[in-house]
Amino acid sequence: MKQQEYVQTPQELIAELDTSPSGLSSEEAAARLEKYGPNKLKDAEKPTLLQRFIEQLKDPMLIILMIAAAVSAVTNFISGESFAEVFIILIVVLLNAVLGVFQESKAEAAIEALQTMTAATCKVLRDGKQISLHSDQLVPGDIVLLEAGDAVPADGRLLESASLKIEEAALTGESVPVNKIIDALGLGKNQTEIPLGDRKNMCYMGSTVVYGRGKALITRTGMDTEMGKIAGALANTEQEQTPLQRQLDQLSRVLSKLVLGICLFIFVFDLIVAGSFTLDSILSTFMVAVSLAVAAIPEGLATVVTVVLSIGVTNMSKRNAVIRRLTAVETLGCTQVICSDKTGTLTQNKMTVVQHLGETAPLATAMALCNDAILNDAGQAEGEPTEAALVNFAAKEGLPKGQLAAAQPRVDEAPFDSSRKMMSTIHTAGSAFVQYTKGAPDEILKRCTSYLENGKVLPMTDAKRAEILKANKDMADQALRVLAAAKRDWAEKPAKNEPAFLEQDLCFLGLTGMIDPVRPEVKPAIVECREAGIRPVMITGDHKDTAVAIAKELGIITDASQAITGAELDKVPDSEIGEAVKKYGVYARVQPEHKVRIVTAWKGNGAITAMTGDGVNDAPSIKAADIGIGMGITGTDVTKNVADMVLSDDNFATIVGAVEEGRRIYANIRKAIQFLLASNMSEVLGVFCATLLGFTLLNPVHLLFINLITDCFPALALGMEQSESDIMKRKPRNSKDGIFAGGLGFDIGYQGLLISVITLASYIIGHCMEVGYFEMPVGVSDDGMTMAFLTMSMCEIFHSFNMRSQRKSVFTLHTHNKVLWGAMLGSLVLTTVVLEVPFVANLFGFTPVDLGEYLVALALAFLVIPVVEIVKLIQRSTAKAE
Repeated sequence: MKQQEYVQTPQELIAELDTSPSGLSSEEAAARLEKYGPNKLKDAEKPTLLQRFIEQLKDPMLIILMIAAAVSAVTNFISGESFAEVFIILIVVLLNAVLGVFQESKAEAAIEALQTMTAATCKVLRDGKQISLHSDQLVPGDIVLLEAGDAVPADGRLLESASLKIEEAALTGESVPVNKIIDALGLGKNQTEIPLGDRKNMCYMGSTVVYGRGKALITRTGMDTEMGKIAGALANTEQEQTPLQRQLDQLSRVLSKLVLGICLFIFVFDLIVAGSFTLDSILSTFMVAVSLAVAAIPEGLATVVTVVLSIGVTNMSKRNAVIRRLTAVETLGCTQVICSDKTGTLTQNKMTVVQHLGETAPLATAMALCNDAILNDAGQAEGEPTEAALVNFAAKEGLPKGQLAAAQPRVDEAPFDSSRKMMSTIHTAGSAFVQYTKGAPDEILKRCTSYLENGKVLPMTDAKRAEILKANKDMADQALRVLAAAKRDWAEKPAKNEPAFLEQDLCFLGLTGMIDPVRPEVKPAIVECREAGIRPVMITGDHKDTAVAIAKELGIITDASQAITGAELDKVPDSEIGEAVKKYGVYARVQPEHKVRIVTAWKGNGAITAMTGDGVNDAPSIKAADIGIGMGITGTDVTKNVADMVLSDDNFATIVGAVEEGRRIYANIRKAIQFLLASNMSEVLGVFCATLLGFTLLNPVHLLFINLITDCFPALALGMEQSESDIMKRKPRNSKDGIFAGGLGFDIGYQGLLISVITLASYIIGHCMEVGYFEMPVGVSDDGMTMAFLTMSMCEIFHSFNMRSQRKSVFTLHTHNKVLWGAMLGSLVLTTVVLEVPFVANLFGFTPVDLGEYLVALALAFLVIPVVEIVKLIQRSTAKAE
């Protein structure tokens, strides 16, 4: 029987999996990937196209249409009439279902593309070199490097553990992180296996590294992992609805009830007016009521919104902002405060040591060895930018890290943690041991009792301490990032690797000052923020003087009094924190818990707040923010997993770009809603008023055709509208505003009424042109109906051009919406085909109209543009006066 991995020694397991401590070769890894398959859990089976199509046909409105088709078929069969109406209704049902499937697939494809972009990566040894790899490419036998913040990518046996702690709550339910070891475990008497939670030399997919560093040999991948056994089949992540989508669903339900009430009234009213209760009159009246219900309820509303959102998030991903939750798109447009890290987000994260204090060789040695970056074959450092700069500094001084590490191998460490702001490593030094510690100068200095000068160790004095602090401040005032290094000699290896035990009685070695130039695109982005009513805030663990220098250069603050340190923030009582945060634009020397407090205070002030983060300890503040923003390059897996949005370039300007895109998407969704509801309202009012006046405005198939042509395509085209030029000069939208805020409800009302009046006028004019004198039509007028159909179709299409801006004149917009022009031309062609091609016109029951009638109908339809332009002008003048 094969032994369990946890009872075997690392050497036995390496031999069994036919691998080596330096990892697999690329060829062997490719062969194993072919054999074992990708390292991912099985997705739930997706519905087939046929299943999706059937699901679309279950829509209540389409069911009503199919009933109407059946009723129409029976009526026509009894009366011996043509089945044209039946076929048209069924074609409309078919087209609706096909469009539904297409739009659903498009939205799903966009979400899947985003999931691919946010796919986890891991650090692997291949061909003896460390590379970054998508986690689904892992195979048994791979060697993976783990550090704080990483998600464990597959099941593995630990080969190295430097204070490694892994949180395994997802598997064991145990919330306390497990201290990991590398020794083989022994089975007790009568014990066949060790419980999952006690396998301290193993790591499992779905768990998270919270502290320390380690190396693991991958033993199981994909569905063979413990997580895979539990999952069986992992269902696709259910797409959450945004608040707007929920509001629209609610609105659709209310409108459905309202329209069904109107339909019932029309059904009864028509029968009473007809004075006939024969089967024929009941069925024809029923058809009018049913067609009105289907045409009037904006069932396409939620679909259009979903598609516009999915297209929008795809556009955002092209601009390096990968949206992980759709709700973030809506919230982005309301953002009032952006709290951003400094290093890498406001700056380029391209560190270079430009100044140092202390003896060069000992300082460079300490900085290079107390460091997780490596020097590659090309002589360039690879790793976290600050650490890479220190390794490059040592290499330039003739101290390449490879040689230093060979002479003084690392044997233990106390990894970096943001609360103590330092890390320590233990190395062999001949028969003795040496400890190197690097970190924040003020924190290191507190623990130093001596300093190195001219090769001699001298006792630390207050004067020397003041001299070092002044040098630190001078460097920080030049916007340099400053780190200090210290050492401690040990006769034998320290008994414990706990920071409190190691990091005391240190000997100060020196300071390094690194420059991290600001990103050139950030300064204009800060200006854009200010114009858009958004407050930029810098939060950094760096020295206050460095933070102030950079914040002034970027225009975040104008004076040093607008900056505060974490220690000073601790002294501000909770009762005053809300007012205090309004005063400061820079927070320096902060701990992760300070970030949570700052975000909570801004939210307490009613401000929609975005917060960036990269480290494992940033997860609580990112979760607390209205929009949590993870870093795609420097961010840990933990942070990315809780973030609403991930920046693939770690750039502040990308956040501002995403806010603009969020505002554009929301504005476009409102335009689509306004257009759809005004169009539907015009159809209801038109048919309702015509019924009261005693004539039939349009037949069921006419309304269905108009609805199909005017609902779907122009609304989607409006969703692709470019940003209006002043979109980033407007104040953030209030997150509590409903759909109809900002006069949208009034606009829908008057525009719906306008289109219905124009359509009724077209019907009456058409009837009068047919008979040659003025009279109010009664029953059905063939010319009137044909002209009303043309007018309503084109009026709604022309109206979609009005919707390109809620308040601005369409003639002042400097951009063109080619998709909307395409929708208009397509609709005009299709409408003309329905009217002018004899076979199709007969199917729809239209009579040919002459050129005069055709032009009158088009001219009436075009009236919607000047009338809406006049109303917009009045609205702009009123707003100016206020």
